[in-house]
Amino acid sequence: MTEKLDIDHLRQWIGRSQEATDIVTAQLVKGLRATLFQEVGEPKAGDAAPFTVHWCLAQPVFPMSMLGPDGHPTRGGFLPPVPLPRRMWAGGEIEFLQPLRVGDESTRTSRIADVQVKSGSTGTLCFVSVEHSISSPRGTAIRERQDIVYREMSGAPAGGKASPPPPQAQHRETHVSDPVLLFRYSALTFNGHRIHYDRDYVTEVEGYPGLIFHGPLQAALIVEMAAKLRGGKAPKKFSYRGVQPLFEGTEFSVNANETEAGMELWTANAERQPTMKGTAVW
Repeated sequence: MTEKLDIDHLRQWIGRSQEATDIVTAQLVKGLRATLFQEVGEPKAGDAAPFTVHWCLAQPVFPMSMLGPDGHPTRGGFLPPVPLPRRMWAGGEIEFLQPLRVGDESTRTSRIADVQVKSGSTGTLCFVSVEHSISSPRGTAIRERQDIVYREMSGAPAGGKASPPPPQAQHRETHVSDPVLLFRYSALTFNGHRIHYDRDYVTEVEGYPGLIFHGPLQAALIVEMAAKLRGGKAPKKFSYRGVQPLFEGTEFSVNANETEAGMELWTANAERQPTMKGTAVW
């Protein structure tokens, strides 16, 4: 049984901050390019990295003794100790100011911006918003808000709620959510969350039908597609949210439609139901 959620206690984490530094290496850029279905090449010092390379940089490292049953670090520390057992990346917003480049020393400054509790069809939900500022030797490169959602283990349909069919896509790419793809992204981001690689855990403990495709990986593919359609230029602002889980072993698509303001973008499963939706403006 989940322990009682004390929102007043959790909101004491608002304003907490931390800082971490890492180097954008050529090897990291090669690995991320390969995982994003790009030409791998031989990146050299000064070459631009994929736009969401910051999600691979300076990730928290904890000893095995400090990991919880889901593979995440035990609750507390920088993030508030939300007692709800399921944790997912719900969405966020990114401002791209300038690219990170091979050889850059990058510093991420993070701050807990908000903690809120809501009730939904799956029960109690706790949303934690984290603001990040990522810098390079040339100044601020990225500003970002990440929304993390915690929820109860029971009471949710295993496959998520189906969404209305999306419009016909003007631009569409298809790939397969291969388990090796999921493993590679977990490795690149030092993400120990077992829902992405441990099939026994995700099906028997969390009740899903298979391994879950990373939300950030879907967002990364969307951003790269949007930039490709605009001559390689990243959007000034990209906002996105998860709609329902995308699972291993199925074909999925990355889609885009032009709008007056910019682009509407989404990923979809084999049934063409959206799994993540986003908007981009230049």
